[in-house]
Amino acid sequence: MALSSPIAAKLQHVCSSRFREECSPRTRLNLLPLPSAISRTATNFDGKRHPTCSTKRWPHEGRNVRSEFCKKGNRTWREYSSILDEQVSIEPLPKQRRCISCFQSRHRCRTNNRKFSPRFLHDESALPLLKHSLDKSFVKPSHVPFATIGPDEPHVASTTWSDAALEKQNQNFLDPEIEKAELEGFLSSELPTHPKLYRGQLKNGLRFLILPNKVPANRFEAHIEVHVGSIDEEDDEQGIAHMIEHVAFLGSKKREKLLGTGARSNAYTDFHHTVFHIHSPTTTKDSDADLLPLVLDALNEIAFYPKFLASRVEKERRAILSELQMMNTIEYRVDCQLLQHLHSENKLSQRFPIGLEDQIKKWDSDKIRKFHERWYFPANATLYIVGDINDIPKTVNQIEAVFGCTGVENETLPAPSPSTFGVMASFLVPKLPIGLAGGLANEKSSLSMDQMKTIKKQRHAIRPSVKHKWSIPGSGEDAMPPQIFQHELLQNFSINMFCKVPVKKVRTYGDLRNVLMKRIFLSALHFRINTRYKSSNPPFTSVELDHSDSGREGCTVTTLTVTAEPRNWQSAIKVAVQEVRRLKEFGVTKGELARYMDALLKDSEQLAAMIDNVPSVDNLDFIMESEALGHTVMDQRQGHGSLVAVAETVTLEEVNSTGAEVLEFISNFGKPNAPPPAAIVACVPKKVHVDEVGETEFRISPCEITASIKAGLEEPIDAEPELEVPKELLSPSQLQELRLQRRPSFIPLTQEENILKVHDNDTGITQRRLSNGIPVNYKITKNEARGGVMRLIVGGGRAAESSESRGAVIVGVRTLSEGGRVGNFSREQVELFCVNHLINCSLESTEEFICMEFRFTLRDGGMPAAFQLLHMVLEHSVWLEDAFDRARQLYLSYYRSIPKSLERSTAHKLMLAMLNGDERFVEPTPHTLQNLTLQSVKDAVMNQFVGDNMEVSIVGDFTEDDIESCILDYLGTVRSTRSTEGRHGFNPISFQPSPSALQIQQVFLKDTDERACAYIAGPAPNRWGFTVEGQDLLGSSNSPFLDGEQSNFEEESKLRGHPLFFGITLGLLAEIINSRLFTTVRDSLGLTYDVSFELNLFDRLNLGWYVISVTSTPGKVHKAVEACKNVLRGLHSNKIAERELDRAKRTLLMRHEAETKSNAYWLGLLAHLQSASVPRKDISCIKDLPLLYEAATIEDIYCAYKHLKVDEDSLFSCIGIAGAEAGEEISTSLEEELDTGHGGVVAIGRGLSTMTRPTTWTSS
Repeated sequence: MALSSPIAAKLQHVCSSRFREECSPRTRLNLLPLPSAISRTATNFDGKRHPTCSTKRWPHEGRNVRSEFCKKGNRTWREYSSILDEQVSIEPLPKQRRCISCFQSRHRCRTNNRKFSPRFLHDESALPLLKHSLDKSFVKPSHVPFATIGPDEPHVASTTWSDAALEKQNQNFLDPEIEKAELEGFLSSELPTHPKLYRGQLKNGLRFLILPNKVPANRFEAHIEVHVGSIDEEDDEQGIAHMIEHVAFLGSKKREKLLGTGARSNAYTDFHHTVFHIHSPTTTKDSDADLLPLVLDALNEIAFYPKFLASRVEKERRAILSELQMMNTIEYRVDCQLLQHLHSENKLSQRFPIGLEDQIKKWDSDKIRKFHERWYFPANATLYIVGDINDIPKTVNQIEAVFGCTGVENETLPAPSPSTFGVMASFLVPKLPIGLAGGLANEKSSLSMDQMKTIKKQRHAIRPSVKHKWSIPGSGEDAMPPQIFQHELLQNFSINMFCKVPVKKVRTYGDLRNVLMKRIFLSALHFRINTRYKSSNPPFTSVELDHSDSGREGCTVTTLTVTAEPRNWQSAIKVAVQEVRRLKEFGVTKGELARYMDALLKDSEQLAAMIDNVPSVDNLDFIMESEALGHTVMDQRQGHGSLVAVAETVTLEEVNSTGAEVLEFISNFGKPNAPPPAAIVACVPKKVHVDEVGETEFRISPCEITASIKAGLEEPIDAEPELEVPKELLSPSQLQELRLQRRPSFIPLTQEENILKVHDNDTGITQRRLSNGIPVNYKITKNEARGGVMRLIVGGGRAAESSESRGAVIVGVRTLSEGGRVGNFSREQVELFCVNHLINCSLESTEEFICMEFRFTLRDGGMPAAFQLLHMVLEHSVWLEDAFDRARQLYLSYYRSIPKSLERSTAHKLMLAMLNGDERFVEPTPHTLQNLTLQSVKDAVMNQFVGDNMEVSIVGDFTEDDIESCILDYLGTVRSTRSTEGRHGFNPISFQPSPSALQIQQVFLKDTDERACAYIAGPAPNRWGFTVEGQDLLGSSNSPFLDGEQSNFEEESKLRGHPLFFGITLGLLAEIINSRLFTTVRDSLGLTYDVSFELNLFDRLNLGWYVISVTSTPGKVHKAVEACKNVLRGLHSNKIAERELDRAKRTLLMRHEAETKSNAYWLGLLAHLQSASVPRKDISCIKDLPLLYEAATIEDIYCAYKHLKVDEDSLFSCIGIAGAEAGEEISTSLEEELDTGHGGVVAIGRGLSTMTRPTTWTSS
């Protein structure tokens, strides 16, 4: 439906970029041009959403997406999920990994090896309905435009910044002139290039890069990047590049033939690029046949030989129109506003990739084909292959065989000279003569200069003009007045101040040195603001300053982002500007320089040590990004060596002068010589809630914003004092005293057997139990060199809340996180202790558990430091009244925001209906929050922290002696306590009795633009076969196999009777249902762009549920819901085929195999191994996983399906509709429930609008 409102008119051309939400929309300020071991969402192949089971209890507002093009960003540690995985976040990472039996597979989606983000007690509590972290909603913006630079960012690695090095800065050179000349010569020299990266070019102009990489084994990534995007569209073609991506990708028959091979594929479009990618095994399952030629053949067909069939064009037209409506959330609209104002002077503000609705409806096949012919040819594309490739000459021959003849039928055009590339060439394509990069390692081109002149068709030499107005001092440009975007669906205030400068390519040691100095400088700012926020009650919710390159936008952008409650907006701006000015005027301290340099070097060393463990996809992402930005590509060891080399040359004065330049657009705001901001954009609500008054109009003007900025610049400031950073939290004498008092020791694991230690040779898992009752599991592994992870799981969680203490656990955990103090140490001291030891600590509450997780290095006492921190939290946590007030206010704001989100209000209503109004599974209400006290939330949390109710698991590259010494010293000396309330002392949980009038509901939301979504849910057993009715489905009396159907095949199934029967079979079933939902509801019927089936299987609670999430238009959403129900119930009439089951098995087995290379994944496998509240889990549940998947039969799947309640009496559904008309019929029930007012989450960032979603969310 056409968008008609004034706001919508501005947004008709907006493209949904809710792609993979891995990262910020632009490259963050990378310390080194080297691959980060980061997370990646696998976007896969055949239509299903990639993972099968999410412990994301309910969908939240979209997926909190970040842009895809810069796939690095803020995601620094992967969320691993498995059949047994318990997930607890360290970073607030939104996307959930849906795998069959993950206990809490929650926020991180892609990786494995994490660069460190030192922080203490970061709260990862996810509200059960939406699993949307409060940090994402309020403390941090929902859509951060790019990752903040600072200790919150993964530091690059290890080799400490010594006192000697610092002292050296104050010494005079023996011969200043010689020293200066030598330094200048060194800094101007070129950085080394990646020794294994092979580059080449075919006669038709196709460029290719090959990088051998052994992780994961026997798999590779193949991406073809066509250098065309929405910026290349004419006025009547807006959205056509994205349309071609859809039609070419999903119309490929050769791609479809890869289904069943274990390959996954997807595609995306941004301003300047369209990328098709395939992740594939190197050989087929049943033979040694090489799959690379088939993958290349599929990519060749997708990119250069698509069939623009009218039927496929119509299908994808419907899908894109659905995508446009689906993603047009308020967060997305905020994102678009930021981008439009930031780039108001060029076409970037007018060419959002998804295009214009009215144009998308009109194009026929001929129109689309002509655009394809204009831009899709080999010389305008680059092929990337990274993976387990041993024979490069063979790979080159395979590329030549597949792509060599492509494009030769086109007419001959003269080859452009490199000088014809315009200002955007630095990030559109590498400026590389003949081959890809003259003079780089292993460069080879199959072209001579004469052959170059006869290329049939060349990459376009001159791109559409994208001219930026740079924020340069003395540029003569007048600063634009602040722009204001006001909308009824916004609740909080946010403001972004932007500065744009050209991208500075990192090619020399001097370039790298400048990046390092900026990062140190901005790390200090981030830490100062972050710790002040956590330890006081400032007027802002968050303040972030980012400086990062954007390949998609062709510039480097510095952004100051401030979010606040509307009533505090002026004070928030003043404080933020004051802090920036303080840093600019006084600079970082000597202690800060030493601290952050040391952290960066440690992280760099860590990455260098993990050079052989970086996944292919992360190396590929890094290479593509570096190529787009023109940075030199180094491997991890080269990067670390280069960093160490430049670190010794850095001085405090240069750090402060270099960093100050970054902040001049703020600190000198309004002065004649100041760099003019590229844009200042405030996003504000139309109405705000005032206590005892209600909803009132919110008024703000550009002049008031400018006045607040200038007022902050006039506030008096003092230099930052040096902080005393503790070297240890527990001194040797204190530890010795504790040993004498509590006499820690290991005791038998069970009372029945006198066994002190159990070690399983197959898995490498060791089980121990301490004399204070705490069970411990650990695994020694070289997966992540010199790194480790640790997780504490405490039974209880929100389910343990009594009717009088609803909300006490989740608010209590947040209170502990907000306070951040332990013993006599302030929050600032504890945070810096974590920075110095590269420790990341997070805290989370779920429905079943409280979880605390640590990530640490084994360098410089990192593991003992992490254990000390855990000991202090357990023994000496400090509960503060102001932290409790902040925690309560955050949840109050979150609750008030529900009616302003279509997805959240729809899911909230459904959850309340399905679980009979049980508040433990939804956000605490204002009335509940008001009744809480500091003592009540403290009791609710700490009463669960008792010895026999806790379990600790550790995975890492440590020795047996070292880990057992830490366990005894720091865990064994924790006070011995015993649970007084039984482990299963939960108040009863029940589903709404049926039939009920609440089983089918609707939510209406007044909005300027139309959208619709729906959720369908129903009961399921938990992971171990227990039901809410009290049945034990694996027990003899209630076995799922008692029907006559099982008599002929029960003995054949190796899975029957295993504790993981339901975990395995329901996970496979979810894969199959997801595939069918995509094929039917999305592809055949065209009723949605996005549909998924997800399972929530509890471990401790005797229940589970499933949920189908579907987005659509108001006119189609009811049909989409019925179609989803038909698929869900249609497994009896449309029997599961063997090929469907085989594909599901391969997907889950490959995922399991790949993720066993990560420490975080093993933490999930170890969860509950000794937990008395999860009695069915034992070591066989880990050892037998691959065999159990292989053993599953179609009959097994149907046995599990029988206990998934899908009949009409068991289903609950809620449809949400937003639009101008919807508000007239708005349901009052939710409004009445939220009688204290409404609120919303302000999304910050530009990532949503700059690229498209993946064409599918699938796996093969």
